[in-house]
Amino acid sequence: MAQRALPNPYADYDKSLATGYFDTAGRLTPEFTQRLNNKVRELLQQMERGLKSADPHDCTAYTGWAGIALLYLHLYDVYGDPAYLQVAHEYVKKSLSCLTRRSITFLCGDAGPLAVAAVVYHKLHNQKQAEDCITRLLHLLKADPRVPDELLYGRMGYLYALTFVNKHFGEEKIPKSHIQQPGLGASQVKLHNTIKPSVDYVCQLKFPSGNYPPCIGDTRDLLVHWCHGAPGVIYMLIQAYKVFGEQQYLNDALQCAEVIWQYGLLKKGYGLCHGTAGNAYSFLALYNLTQNMKYLYRACKFAEWCLSYGQHGCRTPDTPFSLFEGMAGTIYFLADLLVPTKAKFPAFEL
Repeated sequence: MAQRALPNPYADYDKSLATGYFDTAGRLTPEFTQRLNNKVRELLQQMERGLKSADPHDCTAYTGWAGIALLYLHLYDVYGDPAYLQVAHEYVKKSLSCLTRRSITFLCGDAGPLAVAAVVYHKLHNQKQAEDCITRLLHLLKADPRVPDELLYGRMGYLYALTFVNKHFGEEKIPKSHIQQPGLGASQVKLHNTIKPSVDYVCQLKFPSGNYPPCIGDTRDLLVHWCHGAPGVIYMLIQAYKVFGEQQYLNDALQCAEVIWQYGLLKKGYGLCHGTAGNAYSFLALYNLTQNMKYLYRACKFAEWCLSYGQHGCRTPDTPFSLFEGMAGTIYFLADLLVPTKAKFPAFEL
């Protein structure tokens, strides 16, 4: 782990250290807010310049146009500036013009572009276009037994798209019956008979360090990313704690946070999937669960690291301006941190 991270130079939480970032109620100080806002504006300009040479045919939320549209939709939600919604609309059109015709997921397939487009059109009061996108979204899931169950390429990724639409429409736009059809949503019986034992199975894979293997059978304790290791597993543990109420799930989540604090400033960069911004979200998730200011402080310190974007000698990702690998994801996080209690890891939490 240590070889893949830069040493964490920051002192851990102390009330006196935290006063530069937020008050006793957890509201960010005007000074720190200003620093975040300035960086968001600065990085947006860099990103727009960089996107001129991005792959014109990548529609996806993960590395393509739908991800940039999702960023601008988020900026519209955070700042309320209709100009951001218009830019989201431009990127959504780009995304819809080059769908994959292969994958059905939010992050790596056509469900992401269609779901983001539906929400953008809805917010622009263009209901006909929004309805058209939803219809196309509902037709994506053909009964294909080979579709796996996971987030990036499987049923979970399609489910996320459906729930994303419902959340942003503020109503059950897509009926529960569609979401809970066989092979998609989980019943209470499945929750206890299948899901809980699966959670417990993952829990017993934990390394002595508190980190988790990237896949079953891999005994190397190396990766501390959202996509591999503690920063992704922590969300499962938090959800398991909320649903099943067992203290051990929370204890394991707190142990994940220690691993991320120590080894989460990654040489890979500042992105969401395998970078510092993605790792910072785990602190926000724990802060919103526990109200413990230590985790808000840690998120702010990881944000401070991101404020020096490009100055730590990190690797340049393959898609350096994209939502999940590059700069767009860091911008999303910095804007999300402005209201910590509302922060949600994009295309993953709701």
